[in-house]
Amino acid sequence: MEGSAPAVRVAQAWDELLALSRDEASERQLLERLLDLWRKEHGTAAAGLYLENGEALERQAVSGAGLPELLDGSAAVDGFGSLRFPGGRLLYAPRRAVSPEEAGFAANDPLTLLLAASLKSCRLKQELKEQQFQINYRVVELEALYDVGLAVASTLDLDRLSEEILLRAVSLLDARRGALYILEKGSLEEDRYRLAGTFGGAAAPWFDGKDPELRAFLTGGNPAPAHLLPGTRYLLGVPIEVESGPRGLIAVGDKESRRGVGPFFPSDRRTLSLFANQAALALENARLHLQALEKERLEREMHLAAEIQRQILPKGAPVVPGFEVTGWYRPARQIGGDYYDLFPMRDGRLGLVLGDVSGKGMPAALMVSTLHSALRLLLDQAAFGPALLERLNRHIAESSAANKFITMLLAELDPYSGVLHYMNAGHNPAILLRGDGSVEQLGAGGLPLGLLPEARFQSRALTLGPDDLLCIYSDGITEAESPSEEEFGMGRLTDLLRQGRNLPLSELVESIPRAVGEHSQGLPQGDDQTLVLLRRDG
Repeated sequence: MEGSAPAVRVAQAWDELLALSRDEASERQLLERLLDLWRKEHGTAAAGLYLENGEALERQAVSGAGLPELLDGSAAVDGFGSLRFPGGRLLYAPRRAVSPEEAGFAANDPLTLLLAASLKSCRLKQELKEQQFQINYRVVELEALYDVGLAVASTLDLDRLSEEILLRAVSLLDARRGALYILEKGSLEEDRYRLAGTFGGAAAPWFDGKDPELRAFLTGGNPAPAHLLPGTRYLLGVPIEVESGPRGLIAVGDKESRRGVGPFFPSDRRTLSLFANQAALALENARLHLQALEKERLEREMHLAAEIQRQILPKGAPVVPGFEVTGWYRPARQIGGDYYDLFPMRDGRLGLVLGDVSGKGMPAALMVSTLHSALRLLLDQAAFGPALLERLNRHIAESSAANKFITMLLAELDPYSGVLHYMNAGHNPAILLRGDGSVEQLGAGGLPLGLLPEARFQSRALTLGPDDLLCIYSDGITEAESPSEEEFGMGRLTDLLRQGRNLPLSELVESIPRAVGEHSQGLPQGDDQTLVLLRRDG
């Protein structure tokens, strides 16, 4: 009976182990009981089972006292014996020296094998737990990114958006520092990343778009340049990109940890990259919104300028006894640089003017307004003649850019005598079709206005006879090109005047731009087109 006692104790121990193994909540108790049996079996003072966790070993269960909580996985522990298992180690404190034969037996006895299997089970459960944690973390991360994306996309104000992006990025990554840079596009040499906002400290105000470190970072995934966030110990940065190219970059520094600050994890780069994708879309939407607002503003200004220019042009042709007069104007754009006017003067005389400002668009339209107001004021103060044009020239030269000038033909008609005085400041020669079919040209008598402040001008005179037809035009008529780059020319214009000399001027003035359009064959209008026609009754 006495000999059967150890067998009974062994059977009871195994029954206890089986019962503990069936209860998942008693996993640690099972390990500790196994260690307790192993320790007693091998006569050790203490025994502990350790599981690898990175470069360290963490204690999973212990029997006895005096064993550390953590072990350096690459170093031996003085005063202790150990057995290496896949993914872990068994550490024990022997009461006496253990011979190699005993150590070899301990490595292969049933209890040791059970401990190795239990450690493997612990490792698998830990891996499953880590995977579940990563899944849960990923879900939380995606939910946070979704919420952040909604918050970031909710504003189209670029300043508020930049601030929101920066604060959300710092919050997502638990960072102490942050900076947001926006790419400003210019010429190839002028592209640069401008600082749009910082958090927690100063940052470089801008980066050259051709900075080799920055370009390597944006194109190849190299580490962000250290001077991106000066003074940080740990730095993480990612580009902000859309399909058409980079839009900026975002950088965070010094991740918060229990010990102060620490490095960023690989998952943090993924999180920041996903957030940068959302930020890129939001920034692109804000940029397009700003462009749309700017375009709308420019369109309003252009519409207003076009309306002002329409107010400058004559509302209709004045009634002149014995003469028929009309004008026509079509800008190449919404507003243009051509100008004409028909206006009554002293003693029943008629004033005619056609001017062509160099250039197109808003600058040319502003000079048209300057020309209109200055000419009207001077005509009220001075008599028609070279002195008037010289004063107008000085005014234009003083109030315009150096590369701007105006060609102009200004004329005064005495309807009672038919005498026409005119001054041509570098403008295209007007065409005078006489009643007998002969053609004369009203050539230039001076430089364009605005080129030289002290320029001088000539006044000339001619008499219009019955059925004489005068055509003043801008170079948008004669220089209109065909698809083969052939200009419309003065010859075709003169032929049209001959063919329609007996038509009412309202019909003749419509036939000329129609013929110019047929010559161009649908090509876009390259320059403003203006006509003034004057005919003496037969």
